[in-house]
Amino acid sequence: MAARRKGPARPVDVALKRLLELATKNVPPTRMGREVEIIVAGWTGAAEAEPAQVREWVEDLLETLRTGVADAEEQVSDTDQSDAAAVKQADGTLAALTATRDAALRALSGL
Repeated sequence: MAARRKGPARPVDVALKRLLELATKNVPPTRMGREVEIIVAGWTGAAEAEPAQVREWVEDLLETLRTGVADAEEQVSDTDQSDAAAVKQADGTLAALTATRDAALRALSGL
């Protein structure tokens, strides 16, 4: 049986994987936002970039990040406030996701 070959990864999936890698390293929110800017600049600067396709990718990225922010807000509200480490982790995750969402929103408005 031949191995099934996967097509190329969707750019949005690659971007989300990159952002997740940075988030797990506790990268500061400003750096997370800058990474979104770098990703979108790479999409728009590609020789084969079609503006409509780039806009769709940014919209998809933004929608996923909005969902992530909502989930993180819920996590913060569910965190036991007496557990300082858990509160710090939840707040950090929320700040990073908020920065990425805001950067994606700015990128979308600039397209």
